[in-house]
Amino acid sequence: MDIELVTIGTELLLGYTLDSNGAEIARALAEHGIRVVRRTSVGDNGGEIRAAVGEALRRTGGVLTTGGLGPTRDDISKRAVAELLGVPLLFDAAVWEALVARFATLGRVPVPSNRVQAEVPRGATVLPNRWGTAPGLWLETTRLTAPGASRGLVIMLPGVPREMKNLLQHEVIPRLVALGSGTVVRSLMVRTTGIPESTLAERLGEIEAAIAPLTLAYLPGEDGVDLRVTAWALSPAEAVTRLRAAADLLRERGGEHVYGEGDADLAALVLDAARTRGFRIGAAESCTGGLVGKRLTDTAGSSDVFVGAVVAYDNTLKIALLDVAPELIERHGAVSEDVAKAMALGALARLGVDAAVSVTGIAGPGGGSPEKPVGTIWLAAASRGEATARRVMLPGSRGEIRARAAQAALFLLLRRLRSES
Repeated sequence: MDIELVTIGTELLLGYTLDSNGAEIARALAEHGIRVVRRTSVGDNGGEIRAAVGEALRRTGGVLTTGGLGPTRDDISKRAVAELLGVPLLFDAAVWEALVARFATLGRVPVPSNRVQAEVPRGATVLPNRWGTAPGLWLETTRLTAPGASRGLVIMLPGVPREMKNLLQHEVIPRLVALGSGTVVRSLMVRTTGIPESTLAERLGEIEAAIAPLTLAYLPGEDGVDLRVTAWALSPAEAVTRLRAAADLLRERGGEHVYGEGDADLAALVLDAARTRGFRIGAAESCTGGLVGKRLTDTAGSSDVFVGAVVAYDNTLKIALLDVAPELIERHGAVSEDVAKAMALGALARLGVDAAVSVTGIAGPGGGSPEKPVGTIWLAAASRGEATARRVMLPGSRGEIRARAAQAALFLLLRRLRSES
C-alpha cells in the first residue's frame, strides 16, 4: 500500500521547526508494508492545503496529513479538506464532551475557540486523542481518487509529535494494516568507517544484482558510510531472511571497514572490546580537543574502562604531560608519525592504562602547508609498550575534520584492541 504525506505549518517552511514527524511516520508505516511515496510541506494556507491533498489523492489514492488541527485561526486543515471533499463541518457533541472532560482533568475550562476542535467533516471517523485535545480524523472518499482506486483515504493527525506518534501507533496503523496485504517494508543498516564512498562502492562490486530484489543506499556522513539495505513488500519472514543474507554479504565485501549494524556506536564497541580483554584505556588529543574522550564518556558505564584523556593542544603540554621529546617536535613537527607515537606512548605511561590512542593534525581553516595541508591527521594506538601510527587525509570544514578525526582514532583503537589476545 502506498500513501503520501502532507505536513502542514508555515513554521516548517520558515525553518523554525524541523519536520521530525515525517521521518517518524515513514519509519512506522514501512514496518507494516505501507510505503510513503511522496512528502510535501505546505504553509497554513487553505488553498495550498487543498491543492496538496487533492493532488495526492489523484496520484496515489491515500494521504496522511499532520498539523493544523488546533484551536487557533491558523489551524485550518479540517476546513480546507472538507471543502476539497465537498462535505460540511458538523459539530460533534461526543467529541466536545471528551474535550471538556480532558480539560477538567487538567484543571482547565475550554475557551470558545476550542469548539472548532469538535467540528468534524461529515462522514469522517473520529480518532480519539487520549494524549491531547485535537482528535485525528479518518475520511474515506470516492472523490479525487487515483485512477483505478476503489476509494480515496485522507488521514488527519495533529502536528504535536507526541500526540501524532500515539495516534499513529494506536489508531491509524491498526486500521491501515486491516486494509493491507500483510507484507512489510524493512531496512537493515551496515556501518562502515575509514573508507570513502567511491572506494567502498568499488570494493562491493555489483552488489545490487547479488541482493536483488532488495535495494541498497549509500549514506555518507562524518562517521563513515552507512549501507542501508531495504526489503520492499515482502512477508516478514522473507524480509528477515533476505536482509540477513544481504548484510552478511556486505560485511564480507566491506571487510575490516565494517564495524557494526543498526545504530551501533563505535565508541561503545571500543569500550566493549576493552572490557572483554580486561583493559583500561586512555587518549592523548591535540586537534580534536577532547572529542575522543567525549565520544567515550557519552556512553553510560564508560568509567569502568576509560580512565581519561590528556588534551595537549599546545606543544609545551605535549612535552610536559605526555613526555614527547622536544627534538621530535623540532625535527618532524607536531603533526607527524613520530609525535603521534610519542603521544600515545606518553598517555600509556602517564595514565597507567593498557591501551591508548593519540590524534594530532591540522583541522584548519588555516595552518596548512603544501607538505601538510589542512586535513592532515596522524593517529597512533599503543599497548604493551609499542605504538603503531597511520596518516589520514580528511575533507570538510574544521568541525567536520575534527569529528572525522575522532572517529578515525576510535576505529584505530578498536582494531588495536581486537588484535590483542
